[in-house]
Amino acid sequence: MNDNIDNDNCLNYTIQENDKSVKEILIDNLNFSRRLTVRLESNNKILLNGKPIKLRKRVYIGDELTIFFEDDSVDEYNAVNIPIKILYEDESLLIVDKPPFMVVHPTKSHFDDTLANGARYYFDSKNIKAKIRLVNRLDMNTSGIVIIAKNSYIHNEISKQMKKNEVDKYYYAICEGTILQDKGTINAPIARLQEDDIMRVVDASGKECITHYEVVDRFRDMTLLKIKLETGRTHQIRVHLKHIRHPIVGDSLYNKESLLINRQALHCSEMSFTHPIKKERITVKADLPADFKKIINE
Repeated sequence: MNDNIDNDNCLNYTIQENDKSVKEILIDNLNFSRRLTVRLESNNKILLNGKPIKLRKRVYIGDELTIFFEDDSVDEYNAVNIPIKILYEDESLLIVDKPPFMVVHPTKSHFDDTLANGARYYFDSKNIKAKIRLVNRLDMNTSGIVIIAKNSYIHNEISKQMKKNEVDKYYYAICEGTILQDKGTINAPIARLQEDDIMRVVDASGKECITHYEVVDRFRDMTLLKIKLETGRTHQIRVHLKHIRHPIVGDSLYNKESLLINRQALHCSEMSFTHPIKKERITVKADLPADFKKIINE
């Protein structure tokens, strides 16, 4: 892998085996579609050791393959100097720890004070010429890990893992009441009954939703849970915990506001996935935020 690249809308791949064709590397090793490989070849977007080549070209250990993508133009996010906490970065990915109260991408009421605006500023400051491609999103008042892909290939590959439930996602939540069972699974479909509803509910008409939890600690009238999502529906944890009558502390939508914390006590603490290029498991962790620690310590 070559870390010194001038264009972040490309992939650099070091060949690790002998006597395979470029086409075989792209399809077998990098999961490119046959249609995409042909289009890249016809537009001279595939380089071997810095020179455009054809798909039939044989490659050998140590050769450097570079694939340029065609669909990148400047995105619509304004660059705003908003500090971002970086948990992991390489030529393909930027993974950050989103603080509570920050919207992930611009909306009508949050036009330029979002994580995407801060990421755009960071990209520009590092001369990273790539769109902001959000692989996952968090609610404004949920803190934790957000993955940003630096090119369309990486975005698509990790999104595929998400859809296949191959990305391990862990959260911490502080919920109301004492959960006596040390471990449990909530398997209940979630639906939005009206198209314009913000709230979701457990309903037989909904999509399959599975949430695993284990008790980390019990406090007076509260329980700290570590949660693993098997599926990733909107508001899944919040709806499921309300469904078992242990809603999240401070969740004004599915519970009530709290004097202990001025948001829902929910934090995305860990994500693990297979890096599309390195083919190794990447695990990223985000520490508990200060408002969580305050409840736990007190």
